[in-house]
Amino acid sequence: MVTMTVNGKTVSSETDPETPLLYVLRNELELNGAKFGCGLGQCGACTVLVDGRAAISCLLPLAALEGRSVTTLEGLGSADDPGPVQAAFIEEQAAQCGYCIPGMIMRTAGLLNETPDPNDEEIRAALQPNLCRCGTHMRILRAARRAAGRPSGEDGFAFAGERATGQAPAEDEETPA
Repeated sequence: MVTMTVNGKTVSSETDPETPLLYVLRNELELNGAKFGCGLGQCGACTVLVDGRAAISCLLPLAALEGRSVTTLEGLGSADDPGPVQAAFIEEQAAQCGYCIPGMIMRTAGLLNETPDPNDEEIRAALQPNLCRCGTHMRILRAARRAAGRPSGEDGFAFAGERATGQAPAEDEETPA
């Protein structure tokens, strides 16, 4: 039996200790925020936080989690009350198909746990292991910056509704769709 804390609650699992955490979260605990993407640890769709740090749950055996703390997307907030990172991703409309977004949100949350004021290079490096096939990378980067409380406009990407200078468009200026 493995006992761990998941989203602030102590849980015990009698599942085979070699079972990847992803399967325990989705099948046993019915926490479906972490997605099955590749099953090889190469896409990041299954990212969760273990003791506050980003971890790939499709490769992490349950046995490695004894006494540890796991946070899933559901542990950051809800649709009615999103956490700060989730709210930043919503504000920046970072999702297109949405499949990668839970992993991107979790990796951003992990980055902010370790580096509360990351620069652009640190944001890009932290998100690099996660794949987005739809091409919303710039919106994802803006969302991570917003979650970090960083001003927009540096390195050529701006928050939604702003020019790359970090200024809101003039009232008579159209905002690109």
